[in-house]
Amino acid sequence: MTDEGRKRATPNILVTGTPGTGKTSTCSLLASATGLRHINVGELVKEKSLHDGWDAELDCYVVNDDLLCDEMEDMMRDGGNLVDYHNCDFFPERWFDYVVVLQTDNSVLYDRLTNRGYMGRKLQNNMECEIFQVLLEDAHEFYNVDIVRALPSNTIEDMSNNVEILSGLIRAWGNNT
Repeated sequence: MTDEGRKRATPNILVTGTPGTGKTSTCSLLASATGLRHINVGELVKEKSLHDGWDAELDCYVVNDDLLCDEMEDMMRDGGNLVDYHNCDFFPERWFDYVVVLQTDNSVLYDRLTNRGYMGRKLQNNMECEIFQVLLEDAHEFYNVDIVRALPSNTIEDMSNNVEILSGLIRAWGNNT
């Protein structure tokens, strides 16, 4: 935890993982259970035009990391945020007190992504990302390993367990400040 983190009344939590691992669903449930603010970065990027255009091949916006971080800076200062995004390597380390990497078995993830209409390069890139645990490696590289937690996200029960685990961390935070 950073010195800045110790001053926050409630923690900031980054929930990351390959698309389809349940980040948004987990954050929505956790926000309802704890009262923390859910920041869906993909929605924020669209809403505030924090991108450099559209990548037609990958069917997504090209996020402008600098614009996004500038937009989020004040939001993150006081804590109490659940940040939901599939990438973690450009956010300032000082923002987060916990980094959660959701992981999903390949067969489950494949079904989720194809049900979303992912195909071709987009499907392949995301499956490879999960197979090679790219986001967990990134989290370990860019954040203190003591604040990084990998959690399974294959079933509704996993999601419920994850919400309970994270709610416990948030409650414990309040007791430690």
